[in-house]
Amino acid sequence: MRANAARIYRAVVAVFVMAIFLVTPKFAYAEEAAAVAVPTGKGLPIVVRTALYYTHIESFDDNNGTFEATTDLRLTWEDPRLRYPASESLNGYKEFRATAAETEIEKIWTPKIQFVNRDGEPSSFERRLRLYPDGKVETMTRTTAVYKTPVDVTHFPFDHQPLEVEIAVREDTLETVALDFLLQDMEFSRVAKNASISGWTLGLVNLRRAIVHGWNGDRYARVIVALDIKRQASGTIATIFTPLFASLLIPFLATWMNKIEDGNFVVEAFELANFIIGGLFAVIALSFTVNSGYPIIAATDNTVTRLVGLNYVALTFGLIIIIVFYRYNFLKRWFGAYVQEQAFLFLTWAFPALSIITGLAFLLAAAA
Repeated sequence: MRANAARIYRAVVAVFVMAIFLVTPKFAYAEEAAAVAVPTGKGLPIVVRTALYYTHIESFDDNNGTFEATTDLRLTWEDPRLRYPASESLNGYKEFRATAAETEIEKIWTPKIQFVNRDGEPSSFERRLRLYPDGKVETMTRTTAVYKTPVDVTHFPFDHQPLEVEIAVREDTLETVALDFLLQDMEFSRVAKNASISGWTLGLVNLRRAIVHGWNGDRYARVIVALDIKRQASGTIATIFTPLFASLLIPFLATWMNKIEDGNFVVEAFELANFIIGGLFAVIALSFTVNSGYPIIAATDNTVTRLVGLNYVALTFGLIIIIVFYRYNFLKRWFGAYVQEQAFLFLTWAFPALSIITGLAFLLAAAA
């Protein structure tokens, strides 16, 4: 009897121990799942405040519409489940860095954030976590990566370009998680004082809300952060605009270098036509050089393409003057020597003035 009782006792203990091992992980898993679930203690949607700090700008390629930057993304929200006595924190919060932060982040709920316009994987990535006694959670993510950004050179060389970072929530719709920003987030969103880009002046950082539309009418929150940069126009004056305005003088020479004596032009037409032909090749070479250095300029409507077009128009008009006045004397044949002389004198100042005023108008319109 005692032997049977001992066997029964050992069997009961074994079953009890096995039950503990089977049930305990389930409870642990349930507790872990509850911790990483969406915090609904304060209702939905969960408002995640967003701010971005541009720590360093490695490069900006306006031809390809990309830039490389190191940024600090700050996300802040409230999770009542993470409240704790204030006496447990030394600095008013609990802070976790690097590996410790990743370990703690796995235990709590965090918004699934995606950098929409990031090009490739980041070359550097590190996170920091702060937990406050009142349940406020703050994550700081430092990332070094390449981003695609829109480039508009319509107002070249007085153009402003946005270095955009698009942040969006994935998995959770707008009804569950919303991205927002307040005054303190806007104050945090700026560029470091020691950051710089050669040939550009760094400006202010702007934030705006947007929506990503998904399948079946789903909507996802998005915030677009843009650092405004302004091109330093002085760097393009000597290399681009001085040659473009200088080439405008070539067709003017076709009128300035001739004169009328006894009702006839002194210089032969073919001699002045050589100026026009030479000017044509000069403009073609200049256009090729500019387009090679700034491919994006050739593909859009901007001040440079307009000035190149003005050069072609001026060369065409100069060739017309040579043919109509110098070669065939059409006005003299039709209306007499006096009319031709007066028309020629008028064109010697009206033609250059109109061309130069048009070119300056293009520049002023770009600077406006």
